[in-house]
Amino acid sequence: MNVNQDLSILNLILNASVVVQIIMLILATVSFISWYYIFSKWFSLMQSKRQTDNFENVFWSGGDLNQLYNNAVSSRTESGSLARIFEAGFREFTKLRMQRNLDPADVISGSKRAMNATYQREIDALESHLAFLASAGSVSPYVGLFGTVWGIMHAFRGLADVGQATLSTVAPGIAEALVATAIGLFAAIPAVLAYNRFSHDIDRLATRYESFMEEFCNILQRQMR
Repeated sequence: MNVNQDLSILNLILNASVVVQIIMLILATVSFISWYYIFSKWFSLMQSKRQTDNFENVFWSGGDLNQLYNNAVSSRTESGSLARIFEAGFREFTKLRMQRNLDPADVISGSKRAMNATYQREIDALESHLAFLASAGSVSPYVGLFGTVWGIMHAFRGLADVGQATLSTVAPGIAEALVATAIGLFAAIPAVLAYNRFSHDIDRLATRYESFMEEFCNILQRQMR
């Protein structure tokens, strides 16, 4: 077997020590899960943005709030996070407004608390799996580095029985150890990029939700007069 064959990626993985192979398998699994979450979160956020745009267009078109509420209730799973926030606030507003002994400020405060609770649940749902991407991005390089250190140690132990170390004897052991670092970086870099992008997108959606809640509370307050 020549040096080129020894240094092929597949051959390096197959001839690596058991510990390094286990580390490579773990990193490959983490990378697969990361890519699954990346694509699923990307589609989820695209849908959330589209649903938010659609609801804001309908809401600010000046339609009847009762009709808008009924539409949000009938299509709760398809209407999006902002519609569910509106639904929670308007439902609480309608319920509290029927209690004649309540101060208008208490009615608005109750509606705002209901919207805040729904807002938090929606943000938690949008942030699901981001912690895994953050962990994969921060830990994977170190796991790969551990595999590299272990592989290099294993390679140097093998050189103890060799009378004279040449490039052909040293290169395969070092190369197979470095493959672990490469796989670690392959798992980490997309996870870090996706985490930063998704966090930015979620922050922008959260700002839009908060702005809507404030403006909707102002609308409800005018209706109490």
